[in-house]
Amino acid sequence: MTRTIKYLLLMLITIVVGTYFFITCCSECGAAVTSTEPTTQKEIIKAPSATSYPFAIDGNGFAYNTNDNYNFNISSHDILMPLSAELTEGVSGLQSHLESNGSNVINVTGYYTSEEENNTAFPNLGLARANSIKNDLASKGFSTAQINTQGKLMDEMIPKDGTYWGAASFDLEEKSATADDDLKALYDKIKADPLILYFNTAEASIHLDAAQRQKVADISRYLDKVSDATASVVGHTDATGQASTNMRLGQDRAEFAKNYLMQNGIAADKIIARSKGQTQPIATNATEEGRVKNRRTVITLK
Repeated sequence: MTRTIKYLLLMLITIVVGTYFFITCCSECGAAVTSTEPTTQKEIIKAPSATSYPFAIDGNGFAYNTNDNYNFNISSHDILMPLSAELTEGVSGLQSHLESNGSNVINVTGYYTSEEENNTAFPNLGLARANSIKNDLASKGFSTAQINTQGKLMDEMIPKDGTYWGAASFDLEEKSATADDDLKALYDKIKADPLILYFNTAEASIHLDAAQRQKVADISRYLDKVSDATASVVGHTDATGQASTNMRLGQDRAEFAKNYLMQNGIAADKIIARSKGQTQPIATNATEEGRVKNRRTVITLK
């Protein structure tokens, strides 16, 4: 065998042996490296469960608890009807208790979230919901003088199918010792600073700022507490046109404001709408600015 052939055979053997060790050893290394790579898992985020608050009262000699309660759609103050039999039973028992215990009052707190729109005349949607519940209770024989209403921000509320379940709470307590003095102060406050609306006849809606919404809430509260109290809604005009026409125009504005209050839960028989026409200007009718001020509707207590 020649030296050249020997070299060729040695080279061939070297290649074969090297290939064998590469396949058997290095491939296992690669597999080992691959097996040490961390496994990536997808994080599954669960949707939060819907909240549901019960109708639960326990105090001052009355106790009742049911998972059913007053329900509302998102951004609405209208109660979803019908009420359940269990809730109706609890409400009936509460009415009997209050009728027998005149010194007791029920505090109704309506819940709302910061994500909701408040399209009512009240400072917040929670108070509007409490007012709707108050009206439902009144229709069932409750005295509104024994019902206090308030709103509470509850961002932890979670709706289900567009509905907040049990968006209210109830607390029974003794009437405040300063309740009568508080009502007198509220009356003086409303009379000293009435709600004044400026709008044109063609306007189809009323938009209130925060201060005006609070005035509506104050008027509503006083009317609830004082059985013979009424709200006075008076429409005024500028001196443009005939006096008789302006008297009718002022009445239209007063009725428009009255309907707005009724839509927000104030009873029609608690509101007296009338017109003063152009007879009581508060500014000159010689300028447009003055005429705008004279075209107003004033809402206060009688």
